[in-house]
Amino acid sequence: MFEEHDLIAGCKREEMWARKELYERYAGAMLSLCMRYIGDRDIARDVLQDSFYKVFTKVDDYSGAGSFEGWMKRIFVNTALEQLRKKRFLPIISEYEESIEDTDTSVFEKLSADDLHRYIAELPDGFRTVFNLYAVEGYSHAEIAKMLHIKEGTSRSQFMRARQILQKNVQQFISQEDAKKYGYG
Repeated sequence: MFEEHDLIAGCKREEMWARKELYERYAGAMLSLCMRYIGDRDIARDVLQDSFYKVFTKVDDYSGAGSFEGWMKRIFVNTALEQLRKKRFLPIISEYEESIEDTDTSVFEKLSADDLHRYIAELPDGFRTVFNLYAVEGYSHAEIAKMLHIKEGTSRSQFMRARQILQKNVQQFISQEDAKKYGYG
């Protein structure tokens, strides 16, 4: 297995072995990232390919500051957002800053990761995008606002609404599972 700095150097020299190894090392994780935003596997694969093309053509821009994987993730997220805008899958997020009550997150502890990913994928596109950027990718609301051309308060409210929808759906799921388990459903 090659060291990451060797792969980066090989990609900068446009060597096919390095590109192949980089692709094989990161394709699975990056496809999962694309799926979190896109939802459609075929379109997510297109985003994966477009993103790797950008990584390979912009690898000289990587300065070595910060993790290379983090630098790549930023390219993949931005490419996914571009795709959502281009295909109009990302609706214009309404600009409002209503007060939203905090939600009880303990319900999420009773759920498997696969089930949680499924419920996140079912969120409306705008909510899912903000939720993924904030809760999964770790962007701040200020960064999200800039990326999506919305107000910071809108990012916060979209995140809170997404969390409320998730909590409601998860509570319904748990109630159904309890009903099956205890025979009263």
